[in-house]
Amino acid sequence: MIDKSVQIPQELDQEGLARLTMDFLHRTMMHHALWYAEVIHQLGQEKAFEVLDKALALSSKIQLTRIGKTLGFEMKDDIPAPFLEMDKEKLAALKDALAINWLANDGVWFQAVEFSENMFDAKRCNDSCWAQFSPLEAWSIKRFLGLEEYPGLEGLKRALQFRLYGSINKQSFAEETDNSFLFLMNDCRVQSARKRKGLDDYPCKSGGMIEYSSFAKGIDSRIKSECIGCPPDAHPEEWYCAWRFTLVE
Repeated sequence: MIDKSVQIPQELDQEGLARLTMDFLHRTMMHHALWYAEVIHQLGQEKAFEVLDKALALSSKIQLTRIGKTLGFEMKDDIPAPFLEMDKEKLAALKDALAINWLANDGVWFQAVEFSENMFDAKRCNDSCWAQFSPLEAWSIKRFLGLEEYPGLEGLKRALQFRLYGSINKQSFAEETDNSFLFLMNDCRVQSARKRKGLDDYPCKSGGMIEYSSFAKGIDSRIKSECIGCPPDAHPEEWYCAWRFTLVE
């Protein structure tokens, strides 16, 4: 807690100033997300992606360049030089840590709603959140990989490897044909943790139906998704959930 006698930022001690700095970072991230959400509301998702593409590139460059000047690191193109100079194994570990933090943040939000309200409201918020996040992640990956507008099933398979979940869970492909394939979540960090605690699977099917269908469509609008099985459905030991993706010309 900040001392009540502090009236202006200049009166903060080292710890207080550090906490305010972290809060500034949080406010900036939230403002960025709120701008995106409001553009969706006012102009629609397609236009929001177009605006986000421009705003993200410029905003990242401005912010990282200014932070770099303050902290004493250089930018190489649009990447902080310390990332490029870091040992590749350590950089990969950082990537994985960020993915796990994303999942932990998701769980914290879910429980915050569940404990303050109830499970029904938590699941309702969770499913609505996935309806917004899955298309965003698809857009982000498509942008990162430079995928064409209709990259087909091969594009989707590639994109699935670059999801945040791809750095956390074990997944595989099966039953591949010319116009479809099966995607298996062989090990799920959330469900495995519940299993170790002796708990039943978390019933994530409602969220998964939204998550996977909107992600696939975000990569290629011609791709349809079908749930083969997802908790609370019964499933074999080899996977927790399975989804079939079909290219419909």
